[in-house]
Order: sequence, then C-alpha cells, then structure tokens
Amino acid sequence: MRHLISPLDFSVEELDKLLELANDIEKNPKKYSEACKGKKLATLFYEPSTRTRLSFEAAMLNLGGNVLGFSEATSSSAAKGESVADTIRIISYYADIAAMRHPKEGAALVAANNSRIPVINAGDGGHQHPTQTLADLLTIKSLKGRLNNFTIGLCGDLKFGRTVHSLINALLRYDNVKFVLISPPELKVPQYITDNIKASGAQYEEITRLEDAISELDVLYMTRVQKERFFNEEDYIRLKDSFILDKKKMKLAKEDMLVLHPLPRVNEISVEVDKDPRAVYFKQAQYAVYVRMALILTLLEVEVC
Repeated sequence: MRHLISPLDFSVEELDKLLELANDIEKNPKKYSEACKGKKLATLFYEPSTRTRLSFEAAMLNLGGNVLGFSEATSSSAAKGESVADTIRIISYYADIAAMRHPKEGAALVAANNSRIPVINAGDGGHQHPTQTLADLLTIKSLKGRLNNFTIGLCGDLKFGRTVHSLINALLRYDNVKFVLISPPELKVPQYITDNIKASGAQYEEITRLEDAISELDVLYMTRVQKERFFNEEDYIRLKDSFILDKKKMKLAKEDMLVLHPLPRVNEISVEVDKDPRAVYFKQAQYAVYVRMALILTLLEVEVC
C-alpha cells in the first residue's frame, strides 16, 4: 500500500508513467468508466475547497466509483475533538482510499501513518499540495511536450503558496529548468526552497516586477498576492499592480508562453486575459481531473486493459 503525501513520493519514472496514464484517460474516457466500480473514495476536507474536492469527486465518479466524506471540519467529529489519527482509523473501514485537506502541516502524514487505506494529501497548510503539482506537470507536459529545458516564472505569494513550493521541488528533478521568482520582498519564497534550488544546481533569480522577466518565460505560474500578508497598507498599494497580469503585460510575452494558475483567482489575472490562447488555467483544472483519476487507479493498483 502506498500514499501520496509529497510530489517526491513518486520517482521521476513513476511520475512519467502516471502522466502517460492521465493522457490515455483523456483520450479514452470510456475505457476507464467502470475501472473503480464498487470502490469508495472518502474526501476528508477540514477546510473549504471547491476545485480540489470536486475534482477528486469527479475523478472517482468518472471511474465508476462512489464518494463519501465531509467538506468542512465543523461537519465532522473533529468539531467534537476527534483526532486525525482516530478519524482515519474509522474511515479505513468505510472507504478504499481517502483524500485529505487540512490546515495543519503534516496532518496528511499523520493520517497515512494510521491508515489501512491509501491516503492522498489534498493540501496541508502552507506545506504541500502534491495533486495540484501533478495537474501542473500534466498541463505543462501536454501543452509543451516536455518537462525540461524551459524557463518558468512563479509570481505572487511565494512565501505561503503551497502550490508553488510543491511545483518547484518537483521540477528540480528535471534537467535545465530555470526559475524566475517574482514577488514582493515580504512574500519571497522560503529559504529552504532556495536552498533546494541551489543544491540541485538549477538556475534561479528573484525579482520584484513581472514586466522585467515576462519576455523570457516559457511558463508563467500566477498566484494571489493577498493584502493581509503585508505589514502595512502602503507597501501593498505600492506593489500590488506589479503582480497583476493584463493584456499590456501579455504583449511582452512569447507567443507560445503558457499562463497557469492553481485558482481561485481574485484580481491577479485580468479577465481580459482569459481569451488569450496562452491562458490555460481553466484547461489546467480539467487536467487535474485526469491526473487524479490516474492517481486513484495507481494507488488502488487497478489495471485497465
């Protein structure tokens, strides 16, 4: 039995196999429509989520399986003080696989250590979001044809963004990926992430203006810059427009640059950008369903001929 707590839980070879399976699911959905008939997925979401929870549920339903679970901590026995360890012990008797979202870092690992069924980390605090990373990798691989030899800009809240941390660590295992880290000084990527980049030998630079780098990017990964992350409003007002992607900035970009975003979006990408063929963040959400279907099949060891 295996779990997915971090994107690094799978080797590069296993990741490649998983992405290939996701591509086959996209091309042949009927082939997999009853692959998990009789199986149940438990979605244990201790904090709000739209895309991730519904994406997991859609993935299992597309495979012919069933779904049970809760969408917030207040509707579970956590409101009565039940521990994560006890919850997963009980759920292990009700379901075949579980996806957990929790505000505390390490909660999914605690669950995995006490579970009789595979556990998927659907986001733990500001730490990891491995299935979003799988969706990001599938999007880049499907639309660029490779996961090496490109420059990616990551823009916005790089300090607290778990999707950013997971994606950087995953891409460090591929050759010749350059990172451009674009954020206000207050929201710089954590030191341990830059230490990982240095240790890998990958190139990176840290800048504070999107306009200064967008022309060299093959992929732009946008995230939210949240007002509440700043120590004072003056700094927020001074910097906030530097991290809004609009048509004017898109004119500076390569014709084949991809724009990704883990969503939800607030105002960091102007709606006028949505019509640009380089904006693939809604397609990215569709890829997330395919890759979660592939992950469920892989962890349940279901083979489809």
